[in-house]
Amino acid sequence: MTTRPTDDATALYGRASLILGALALIAAMFIGYAGVAFPLLFGSLAVTFGTIGLTKRVHRVQCAIGLTIGGLAVLYPIFLLMTFSG
Repeated sequence: MTTRPTDDATALYGRASLILGALALIAAMFIGYAGVAFPLLFGSLAVTFGTIGLTKRVHRVQCAIGLTIGGLAVLYPIFLLMTFSG
């Protein structure tokens, strides 16, 4: 049994990582319209919040999913830029 409250600020890292990862993946799909900045920004924030949430050990599944999706959304534009740049 833990004595730590479940409604503190660290409980939001998983949810923030998951939402920012999903937004980053959606922005990465529409990279032709939205540009490169939105997937990179949202993805890096999702990776950051996912990592912090995993170290705090609160909502680890949400943090891991957000970390994975955010990482994919960051790597996708970089892969596209390296593929199509001369």
